[in-house]
Parts: sequence; structure tokens; C-alpha cells
Amino acid sequence: MNVFGVDIGGSGIKGAPVDLARGALTEERYKLLTPQPATPQDVADRVAEVVGHFGWTGPIGVTFPGVVTGTTVRTAANVDPSWIDTDAGALIGAATGGLPVTVLNDADAAGVAEMTFGAGRGRTGTVILLTLGTGIGSAVFTGGRLVPNTELGHLELKGHDAEKRASSKAREDEDLTWEHWASKRLRKYLAHVEMLFSPELFILGGGVSRKADKFLPYLEGIRAEIVPAELRNDAGIVGAAMAASEAGREA
Repeated sequence: MNVFGVDIGGSGIKGAPVDLARGALTEERYKLLTPQPATPQDVADRVAEVVGHFGWTGPIGVTFPGVVTGTTVRTAANVDPSWIDTDAGALIGAATGGLPVTVLNDADAAGVAEMTFGAGRGRTGTVILLTLGTGIGSAVFTGGRLVPNTELGHLELKGHDAEKRASSKAREDEDLTWEHWASKRLRKYLAHVEMLFSPELFILGGGVSRKADKFLPYLEGIRAEIVPAELRNDAGIVGAAMAASEAGREA
């Protein structure tokens, strides 16, 4: 069964049809830059363009970089604040010509995909997926069940939101070496999260997961196992499609 997934990020919006039997994209994903400012209508129009690129006419799952309850956005740290209290499902549904839309937090989507098809398969202890990109998203699982909308990227680290110091964007903006970013920023953030939640496994996702060999060796002193996301930066798309399929079964 194929379902369409779209992953909205602070820098890019990407989507593709997903084979839910394999947890894999059936075609190469199509990506557009996130409009700046990332206002609701402009983002919805970009999502419609991504969907239209494939001529898709069925249900779609869409991730959002913030807290989502139902299909309504509650926080918007890395997109325009006018998203807050916007019904993203209704807005994107209208932009795509009335397609059924399921919306969920972007890291939650990536986490569900990784727990089903990727690095978290078969793990029943506490597992935390962190997406390292424009910000830091988080998905927390215990006993295989998701605790939604955790937003651990906003934990305080040295007086700042952790994502302002330990995200991939922070590394790029400050022109940090992989070693400095991993050993001085990311390691301290992981140690803080580990102190609070005592996970058995950290899964590190987002685009930076493709370059795990450049930073994993510097994450010393963390007791939990640390692995890169197996689905890499496609995890959000896969998880979005899974959510849309689940919503269709419940309807």
C-alpha cells in the first residue's frame, strides 16, 4: 500500500509516495525550499506543489516542526509564529484541493518510522530519537509507545534553548568543526537528556545523520547506545505516510 508523506522543515519541504510494507519511498523525493518567512499559506502552497509534482490524489500525511494536537499547531519555533493555533490540516487540505490531511510533529513522525523500520526495531526500553537540523526535534518511546510532542530541543543548555547551541544549524552558523560541535555542544546536550530520561538508546536523525562518522566518535561518556537513523532524512516522510494510513483505518 502506498501513501503520500510530506516533511515540513525549517529549511526545506520534501515529500514522496511511501510503500508502507517496506517503509521506503517508491520514487525519489521532491524538495522545495521553505518560504521565508514561513507563513501558513505560503507553506501550504509549497506543500501543494510537492504533492502536485507527483499527481497525487489520495490522503497525505504531513509533519510540522512544532507541537501539534489533532491537526492544530500549538508552537512554531522555527517557522513563522502566525502558525500558532492554525488548523494545518484544514489549510493544507484546502491548498491541495480537498485531500484528506493528517498532521503530526516532525520528530514524532521520524521516530515512529525508525521504531518500525529502522534503528529502533525491536527495542522495548526507553528510546529517544533526536532530529538535528534547523532545530532539535525529539521523539520519546517507552515500551514501544510514543510520548508525543516532547520538544526536548527546548531544554535549557547554558542559558539557551539547547537547539540554539547543539543543532546542525548552530554548527553551520558558527562554523564549528565536527569535533568541537560534537564534543563541546552535542555531547553535553545528550548527557543532560540522559540524566533526565535514562534512555537505553539514542537515535540521531535529520540530514546530519548521513555524516555520522564525522561526529559519533566524539560523543564519549554517554552511557546509552548512540546510533544514526537508518532511514536518514527520509524518516519524517515515512512516518507522515504511516500516520495518514493509521488515520484512514480509524476513520
